[in-house]
Amino acid sequence: MRQLSLTLSLALLLAAQGFSVAADDTRPGQSAVATDRVKCSLQPKPEEPPDPSSTSAIPHPEKFVAREHFKEDIASSAAVKISWLGATFAQRFTNKVEDDISDASLQSFVLSAAASDREILAKLGQSQESRLADVWCTLKQQPNGNSGPLEINAKPNVFYVRDIAGELGAVDVLWGGVGWEIGASPIGDKPRWPAGTRVFSR
Repeated sequence: MRQLSLTLSLALLLAAQGFSVAADDTRPGQSAVATDRVKCSLQPKPEEPPDPSSTSAIPHPEKFVAREHFKEDIASSAAVKISWLGATFAQRFTNKVEDDISDASLQSFVLSAAASDREILAKLGQSQESRLADVWCTLKQQPNGNSGPLEINAKPNVFYVRDIAGELGAVDVLWGGVGWEIGASPIGDKPRWPAGTRVFSR
């Protein structure tokens, strides 16, 4: 379903100062659509004192433990409604611990035509990588599929993140109606991401 394959063009992508994410059919040659940067923070606010009775269940602010956040749960009490975690994501990413979860300023862009991971990464250059903490922070802004920086119209949102082995992989997030569907795949040359896909980077 999310493995739609078309050809993508990222012409004039780097000419835009900001980037924005979404994937679907668009005309070849059309420039990518620039959007505002996304500010994201997982740090507790100064006015929120820590709760001594629950600190043992909360990861330390300087670490992000993926398995404590990325869980299938669509209950109304879920921090983020996740209806599906792909096997590749579970194997490559859920055991990851990230040491630095400082505030992030993410940029995003919308693909104007289908593109492969390698084509996208070549255009992104050195700012290509995100962290799992960035993915989670963005999801926290839209826990129930409400509007926000992520596409919620059946278009993929793609982040490039290093897995537990240090290999860069594509993590895609898609709103499935009752919850977020989170998958992962190796970096490849085959055009996979359709026009309209939203790509995030730092």
